[in-house]
Amino acid sequence: MKIAQIAPLMESVPPKFYGGTERIVSYLTEELVRQGHEVTLFASGDSRTSAELVACCDAALRLSPKGRDPVPCHVSMLEQVRRWADAFDVLHFHVDVLHFPMIREFSRRTVTTLHGRLDLPDLPRLYAMFDDIPLVSISEDQRRPMPPVNWLGTVYHGLPPGILPFRQKASSYLAFLGRISPEKGPLAAIEIAARAKMPLKIAAKIDSVDRSFWRESVEPQVLQNSHVEFIGEINEKQKAEFLGNAAALLFPIDWPEPFGLVTIEAMACGTPVVAFNRGAVPEVIDDGVSGFIVENIAEAVKAVRRVGDLDRARVRRTFEKRFTAERMCADYMAIYRSLTGDKRRSSRRNRYAGNIAGQATESVA
Repeated sequence: MKIAQIAPLMESVPPKFYGGTERIVSYLTEELVRQGHEVTLFASGDSRTSAELVACCDAALRLSPKGRDPVPCHVSMLEQVRRWADAFDVLHFHVDVLHFPMIREFSRRTVTTLHGRLDLPDLPRLYAMFDDIPLVSISEDQRRPMPPVNWLGTVYHGLPPGILPFRQKASSYLAFLGRISPEKGPLAAIEIAARAKMPLKIAAKIDSVDRSFWRESVEPQVLQNSHVEFIGEINEKQKAEFLGNAAALLFPIDWPEPFGLVTIEAMACGTPVVAFNRGAVPEVIDDGVSGFIVENIAEAVKAVRRVGDLDRARVRRTFEKRFTAERMCADYMAIYRSLTGDKRRSSRRNRYAGNIAGQATESVA
């Protein structure tokens, strides 16, 4: 099958540091190629892939020293996709809603995975206008705020089993991994660790919109608590050590988390998760098996004291059963096949496919 994967340009595929959506695009793309499909990845030029790469900007935008405007870069990418749409059996978008107006003519060959929160006030009207666009959710809970739309299914995220190796023995610290923002709960994590009398290591990025929250709220707590260590952003190799050596991952979120990729990354290492009961957490964490689901800080402290009772090998087995890239790919392939069952093939498809690689180098934003 000829498949296009269209990724956001803010991070490379896979990301060098933080970046959940781009990481999932990478895992899916590589698994599709491994299974013998012809995959073209529309992404930043510094992406690494075994698929055909169409470089839609020279490097990922977030870390670019040039201060790139993401809007023209993404619009340019989508125009490239539109021009070559007939080259593909299926086009899989991961760029939120930017492409909706341009895919009307070939929407029956598209699928859009929604990776973010859907409870924002302006979204129902927007999605109601495009209620025919084929959509995929990453959890059942993510769907709750949405008006009636064209859901094709829910596909949970998955990871290659070997990318984060299992560790039977852990150290005594708690881990917080992700992004410094109010909804991710770094202050709650610090309080949980303090009350449990355990060290806490924080590996997280700080976006520009959250710098005041960091300076005014989180950084003072880090400086005042000797048990807290702030590491900053970490790469994939560092993540394996960071999560694998942790006694538990703290996930004290205060928002409707659509999935929570870091939770299955911890599970892959055999590290249990102590998570607040928000969003998709009950769909991902098997309470009492791969971690504990709690309602508040007091319950989290009690749960942290019990993580040693959990079998880390069983945590890993739960990951292998539910959250591998192979399972994720199989779910998406079922959706792709449902789309192609009644499509009208274009006689131009092979001609366009042969021209993609040559034209892409001339179109880098």
